[in-house]
Amino acid sequence: MRRLLIQCLNGLLLVIILIGVPAITSARFGSLQLSSAPKVQLLTLWGLGLAAACNLIAALWLMKDRRDRTLCWKWTFVFVALLAIEYAYFSGWLNFDWLKKTLQWAQNRF
Repeated sequence: MRRLLIQCLNGLLLVIILIGVPAITSARFGSLQLSSAPKVQLLTLWGLGLAAACNLIAALWLMKDRRDRTLCWKWTFVFVALLAIEYAYFSGWLNFDWLKKTLQWAQNRF
């Protein structure tokens, strides 16, 4: 039962951080975007960092069962990996121009 709770809470955190935060902070008036992109980036990075830290604390000190600790470690690595990817994307080290070009090529082809 505890592992199901860990999975559900972390899944909910993931949805809130990656979908909810950008949806809440993006204010639009017609086609004009009124919110700032750095605020969304900052909230997303902080959310992923806090989720990783909470899972780390749970894995190190709160969970007594080995399976629960392993699950918390896995979620810690998921959040840290997402944090690294988001940071690389926001810093400009990672771009998806190749994906855009590939999809446009496929659209023109078919």
